[in-house]
Amino acid sequence: MMCERLVVVAPNPSPVTNQYSFLQNQRPSLHSLTYQQGSTLSHTYQFFIFLLLYYHCIFFFSLHTPIFLFTLPIIQIMDFLHAPENQVLLAVAVAAVAVGLGAVFLFSSKKRKGCLDPENFKQFKLVKRAQLSHNVAKFTFALPTPTSVLGLPIGQHISCRGNDAQGEEVVKPYTPTTLDSDIGHFELVIKMYPQGRMSHHFREMRVGDYLAVKGPKGRFKYQPGEVRAFGMLAGGSGITPMFQVARAILENPNDRTKVHLVYANVTYEDILLKEELDGLASNYPDRFKVYYVLNQPPEVWDGGVGFVSKEMIQAHCPAPAHDIKILRCGPPPMNKAMAAHLEALEYSPEMQFQF
Repeated sequence: MMCERLVVVAPNPSPVTNQYSFLQNQRPSLHSLTYQQGSTLSHTYQFFIFLLLYYHCIFFFSLHTPIFLFTLPIIQIMDFLHAPENQVLLAVAVAAVAVGLGAVFLFSSKKRKGCLDPENFKQFKLVKRAQLSHNVAKFTFALPTPTSVLGLPIGQHISCRGNDAQGEEVVKPYTPTTLDSDIGHFELVIKMYPQGRMSHHFREMRVGDYLAVKGPKGRFKYQPGEVRAFGMLAGGSGITPMFQVARAILENPNDRTKVHLVYANVTYEDILLKEELDGLASNYPDRFKVYYVLNQPPEVWDGGVGFVSKEMIQAHCPAPAHDIKILRCGPPPMNKAMAAHLEALEYSPEMQFQF
């Protein structure tokens, strides 16, 4: 068989004088490499395998091995790979690495366990309180670790326990404005009413205090893409579940669902999360629309005026269809009025959900 002989001269490495010196005598003595026509490995394939082995060694051993061990002449590693029995060993090693990396990927991609308990109240520390208006504040609570998640499904809520002005225990549901993508903490935007029993508890809370929470709670279940579009009718603090659902939909690159929100309040100052809602409308102009309605609007106002009407719903929500859903959340009088409007517009019960 005809052969081509390529002789490459590599400089001898410096002598090794420490505990790794035994390797000096174990290095292959060949300083030439013979490529035969019809060889099992092509030049390209040999080079690829060399790179894989070389950098794999650096990755796994660099923390424990002096760097000079990775500077052995390249041609000697090629000599090692040229032997058929070594090629088999290398194939086994590569397969083992692939299995190991796959296990690491599966472990790292495993969904984190949430911090909530549906049966028992757990305590979460208040680490920040930001006053948004005279009667609205944003409360930030720390989770056990910086990488913990609350574990709240989209559109569901938590039960919060506190004490009213008379010291009696009170429990009320609230929906965090954060998602499980917001690790290490969760936030509640709370509107505190003068006579509200749980409002008193939040009004008295200071940084360092603890809030008793359990959950998740709620009937709403959502799978990305289950509907073509959502219509949302929200009033006052009823915006929090709508905001949570809208955020989850819009921030999911695999979910193309459209969201149409009609949000009603008494005055401009009563609008909760306006900056965040306007940010969603700006970042997702083709998928998120918001229409504000005020009962007492300012002099300059381009939104709706009065109460949410059938005409507003027709103009700003998706029309009745099998692949849409209308969500409602607001004060009881508003919810009752919206149910009547939707029935008159021929939205079936299957097309509606009330938080």
